Amino acid sequence: MTTELSTPEITDIQIQRENAAFEMLQRQAKMFSTSTLVPKEFQANMANCAIGINIAKRLGADPFMVLQNIDIIYGRPSFRATFLIAMVNASGRFEPLQFRMEGDEGKPNRSCIAWTKSKADGTPLEGPKITLEMAKAEGWSTKNGSKWQTMPELMLRYRAAAFFARLYAPDITLGMMTAEEAVDVVQEREVTPAKVPLFPTKQEPEALTLTADGPTTYEILASRLVNEGLTWEQVAKEAAVGGFFVDLEAPMEQQAPDALADIVSAWNAIVSGIKKGGAK
Repeated sequence: MTTELSTPEITDIQIQRENAAFEMLQRQAKMFSTSTLVPKEFQANMANCAIGINIAKRLGADPFMVLQNIDIIYGRPSFRATFLIAMVNASGRFEPLQFRMEGDEGKPNRSCIAWTKSKADGTPLEGPKITLEMAKAEGWSTKNGSKWQTMPELMLRYRAAAFFARLYAPDITLGMMTAEEAVDVVQEREVTPAKVPLFPTKQEPEALTLTADGPTTYEILASRLVNEGLTWEQVAKEAAVGGFFVDLEAPMEQQAPDALADIVSAWNAIVSGIKKGGAK
């Protein structure tokens, strides 16, 4: 006796529905990308708009509202804390989020706990305690220009809300940091231009590898620009079209290291796209 494993068949109707959904997504992304009302990271960038619309669908939120509340911090998409609080309150699972402040204002023991009650059974829910002492120990409040130094009471609430959402509503955060967290936690970009080696002869991209003692990602990318006779603006535009998170207004030395590494890994495809007329 043999048992045959059956696999679900993809019908023509399913294919048509998927194609129709994809075409609709493209039309929506194109519309948003031509608008001046969306942030600059989404303007003239259909790929970024499509990703933002996909996030909105996952959250059951309005696409325009989502695009307005996503910031790209060091190449990473991040929700604004105010948007995350609004999504927790609108989820229907909790009473409106509350904040319990304790300790002496302006002192290391000043703390905040985000809390609420479950609408299902009234169970009290509390997030982790956030203190000014923690902010200093984690290095959040010691950076130049840190909002922790000028508005600590607000930052305590924002961070407490982010921790609460990550703990009790991870489906809302989608694994993303808040913009305020990204500024505090993600390593800042190196703004001092690295020394760019000029190779006398054209090097094949595969000849350069990332090793502990080898060239940096910036140096590798800089040498490839020279070898191919391309500018950073051309590469950045083509990478953005391909869905990479690139700051089109910043020079190459100010891009996030992860973004440069992604471009290096997809170098051949990016160059091919430029040569085909993808980025003028």
